[in-house]
Amino acid sequence: MARRRAADSGTEPGTRAGVLAAGARTAVLRDVAGWVPGEPVGNERLPADWGVDDAWVRRRTGIGGRHRAGPGVATGDLAFEAASRLLARPPAAGGVDAVVLATATPDHLCPGTAPALTARLGLGTVPALDIAAVCSGFVYGLAVCHGLVSSGLYGRILLVGADVYSTWLDPADRSAGVVFGDGAGAALVAAGRHGDPGELLAFDLGSDGTGYDLITVPGGGSRARAGGKPPGPADAFFRMQGGTVYQHAVERMTGSCRTLLDRVGWDPADVDRFVPHQANARILRAVAERVGIAPQRCATHLERVGNTGAASIPLALADAADEGRLHPGDRVLLTAFGGGLTWGSAALRWPGTPQTTCMDSREGTQHVAPR
Repeated sequence: MARRRAADSGTEPGTRAGVLAAGARTAVLRDVAGWVPGEPVGNERLPADWGVDDAWVRRRTGIGGRHRAGPGVATGDLAFEAASRLLARPPAAGGVDAVVLATATPDHLCPGTAPALTARLGLGTVPALDIAAVCSGFVYGLAVCHGLVSSGLYGRILLVGADVYSTWLDPADRSAGVVFGDGAGAALVAAGRHGDPGELLAFDLGSDGTGYDLITVPGGGSRARAGGKPPGPADAFFRMQGGTVYQHAVERMTGSCRTLLDRVGWDPADVDRFVPHQANARILRAVAERVGIAPQRCATHLERVGNTGAASIPLALADAADEGRLHPGDRVLLTAFGGGLTWGSAALRWPGTPQTTCMDSREGTQHVAPR
């Protein structure tokens, strides 16, 4: 028998995994914004020695272009752009109690990038930390923020997902070069009450460290330094075993989505908008099909920006809101998969009444999805 919609059964989503009394404190998504740097790099501008054309790239990845940070531009710079735009306007305007930055491409191996971002934003001496869950980072970050807020420890948290993969790509690696782009997305997670618009309902997270070498940068860390051998020239670059990663990504995101749908009491048909990590079009289609979500309910924008790592989900959310594809109260399902291996999903209700703006310039592209 098909599961009844939560609204029809009289049970609010999320109550099956730890009952929340009406009015109980929880965490809500207030707002989201994004930033991608510079002009788009279309498939026609990819290096000639890669031997690819627009049709080849689109057929294999669904990507038509990506953005690249210019010389001297790092992850912290993109994070600052996205966060500044988020915090400059209601409902996110004002101070925050903590900052969480999800990234796989920090400005430095040590220290973390979040404290420097916090100082640059003028947020004072609030706690700030990095999360290194690679492309799953934004979903992991939402879960961390949810815990910090619902526990009563903090009331307003800035969450940023940002990556500058162009600094880690091997110029000779065509397979990664056609996929990855640079970008940042920011969200405000704040205290609310059960049933409030934007409520973060539930999460499903997982990892499998036996696959740590499937997505990796071999050099730079203590493991490489402890080996007693000087690093090779190729050790500084990002490496991914694409075929194996594809299988893991589809399996793990599908399983995570099914687990979470059961937890919140939604049928796949109840999902108004499905926002997966923007890895490539084939993975997105495979996961949506296996979960049972129709293509028209999927929010995708990788055709224009590629795989932006931890930034991909907030950028996709801002883009969907800007185009009127997200509405107050919509049931939204997020899912992601990244290095580690890590994966995770989140269920939420879309907040407020969006009045969106989008601005393109030579400096970057702004996506803002206010409440």
